[in-house]
Amino acid sequence: MLRGLTTITYLADDVAAARDWYARLLGIEAYFARDAGGRPAYVEFRLGDYQHELGIMDRRFAPPEPDGAGGVVAYWAVDDADAAYAHLLDLGATSHAAPVERGPGYVTASVLDPFGNILGVMENAHYVEVLGSLKH
Repeated sequence: MLRGLTTITYLADDVAAARDWYARLLGIEAYFARDAGGRPAYVEFRLGDYQHELGIMDRRFAPPEPDGAGGVVAYWAVDDADAAYAHLLDLGATSHAAPVERGPGYVTASVLDPFGNILGVMENAHYVEVLGSLKH
C-alpha cells in the first residue's frame, strides 16, 4: 500500500525565513510557492535522486495535534551522516540526536531546524543498493 517517501511537510511561523534556510541547505530554490494574506504560506522543493518533495507550510494552517500525538522523524538519504549532521549544525540547526551507527551501512542523525522541525539524515545501505540496481 505504501509506495515510498513522497512529500515531507515541515511547519514554520516564518515561511520566507524557512524557505531561505532550506534553499541554503539544499543548494536549490523552491520550485513552487503559494501566498496567503500577503505573505508566503507554502513553498515546496524537489530534491534528490527521486525528486522527493519537501514542503514548508505556515504553522497557522496546520491541523491541530491531538493530545499525546507522537513525533515522526523523516530520514533523508545522505552519503555521509557525520558530515551532513555537522553541516546542519553549521547552518544553525540544533542537535536532536548525534550520529549513531545502527548496523553495518546504517548511520542515523537528526537535528531540530531553526523552525522546530525534526530533520533526520541517514546513511542507508539499502537505499544505495536500490539506487544502484535502477541504474543498470
